[in-house]
Amino acid sequence: MDERKQKHKRGFLHTAVFLLLLLFSCTLPASATEETKEKMEEAERKKEEKQNELEAAQAELARTEDNLAALQVVKSGYQGEMDVLNEEMQLVADQLAVLETKIDLKQMEIDETRAALMEASETRLNQYESMKMRIRFLYESGGTTYVDLLLSAESFGEFLNYADYIDQLSAYDRRMLEEYVATEKAITETAMRLDQEMAELDELQANVAEQQGRVSGLIDKTAQKIAATVDSIEDVTSVADAIEEQVDAREQEVADATAEYEAIKAKYEEELRLSRLAAQSAWRDISQVTFEEGDRYLLANLIYCEAGGEPYEGQVAVGAVVINRVLSSVYPDTVTGVIYQRSQFSPVQYGSLAAALAVNRATDSCYRAADEAMSGRTNVGNCVYFRTPIPGLEGIRIGGHIFY
Repeated sequence: MDERKQKHKRGFLHTAVFLLLLLFSCTLPASATEETKEKMEEAERKKEEKQNELEAAQAELARTEDNLAALQVVKSGYQGEMDVLNEEMQLVADQLAVLETKIDLKQMEIDETRAALMEASETRLNQYESMKMRIRFLYESGGTTYVDLLLSAESFGEFLNYADYIDQLSAYDRRMLEEYVATEKAITETAMRLDQEMAELDELQANVAEQQGRVSGLIDKTAQKIAATVDSIEDVTSVADAIEEQVDAREQEVADATAEYEAIKAKYEEELRLSRLAAQSAWRDISQVTFEEGDRYLLANLIYCEAGGEPYEGQVAVGAVVINRVLSSVYPDTVTGVIYQRSQFSPVQYGSLAAALAVNRATDSCYRAADEAMSGRTNVGNCVYFRTPIPGLEGIRIGGHIFY
């Protein structure tokens, strides 16, 4: 009796060890559901792609901002040149104003000198005519007028007075003639000097005007450069604004992709937790399950959608996963509850199960697999997940799926 108990105990231990090894191999946390793992990998790839796009946009924005800063420096340089040219133009304008005033004053001086010259010339001419008249008178009278005047003196003192008068009159004529000649000469020389100075002022005015034209031309060119730089700044600013909008959009895309990745990662981690929890939690016996009407129809069509092209053992394995969840205390305790649990089976999510149910696409092998799974048969132990193989995922390989 004791020996039989020992054998029975050893057999039980061997069976328990086998089941534990099978359970361990079926619940490795290498992945969650097929959809969750693929979604997480795709979300991570998308997040990295969006991050790369963001970094590229940020780099382009930085280059554009550098170009904009360089253009601002160029504009500042041109503006500095413009300020200097404006000051130079102001000095030239001031010089022209001073020259114009000098020219006006010099012209007035010339006009006055010429008027004085004309007046002196007229006076000299009058004096000359008077002298000619006196000479002609003396000549016509035979030169006796002065003699008669002297002889008419009644005393020696009067004679001396007449002689002195005649001498003073002659001296006056000579002096006035010389004085007017000298004055005319001085005025003529002054007029020539003023004309020369006027010519010099005109030449200086022409030079200043030429300088003004040169500065004005430089101002126009600098203004064109500033205008072109301003246009370039506006263009680059528009580009920078557009790139900045792209950066903002990329940042939002990165944030969205990160949020999506984190959500899927959280779901993945939750499924891993549920997988571990299912392995450690209580399980019902198949005899404790009461199947509802329609469970066989529903399970067979799910098997068709998930493993219709798989070998028969693969179809049984998919059915076993569903029933394992029904037996586990971690998942719903009905076939309907397990299959329609949110975000668990892709045929439910994407509508292919509803389409199959509408026309009953399940094959005979799918129905046989459903019957075997509902009878408690499992060829995957206590596995509650399956997916297409990915690197690093360990489990039971049947057909094109790994069960874990």
